[in-house]
Amino acid sequence: MAADLVLPGQPIQLPRGPAPQLGTGVYSRDGQVRASLLGVPRQEGSTLTISRITPRAPVPNSIVLGSVTRLTPVQAMVAITVVDGVPLPLGEEFTGVIRAQDVRSTEKDKVKIGDCFRGGDVVKGLVISLGDARSYYITTARNDLGVIFATSEAGATMEPVSWQEMRCPMTGRLEKRKCAKPEGL
Repeated sequence: MAADLVLPGQPIQLPRGPAPQLGTGVYSRDGQVRASLLGVPRQEGSTLTISRITPRAPVPNSIVLGSVTRLTPVQAMVAITVVDGVPLPLGEEFTGVIRAQDVRSTEKDKVKIGDCFRGGDVVKGLVISLGDARSYYITTARNDLGVIFATSEAGATMEPVSWQEMRCPMTGRLEKRKCAKPEGL
């Protein structure tokens, strides 16, 4: 998504010069211009507006975020809530499946789903196909894909220490996960 995407309530940097008129998607509070919609601010003539970004269904090659809802020995079910950086409306979600052969690109036959994901983990994945009538097939076989947020058994937010382990900052215990490489590293 664009770097200048703003969230509702977020202040908007105004260009130098005369103050623009406020159009749809923006408002002024306490002397600051703020976004009222998720979107990209645009100046059309002398009017500043934000047009609504409409979420769309996943398609092959979409980057999705979702939480693991159910595990079986051969696959993990994921409730997809963000598609290509755009959150879906509250209550609307898609179902994705990460099959054991789609977890990583090497040693596919040695993958144990329980060592890669746990219920509640937030996963970043790539849609590889539309799957069956109920779900999309997702892969985490790239370095930047996998678990991006996990809670330890002690209830703390875990930190990745390698591509296959996360550490609890409270207890120091290591738990197995298929971690996404943190952005910027």
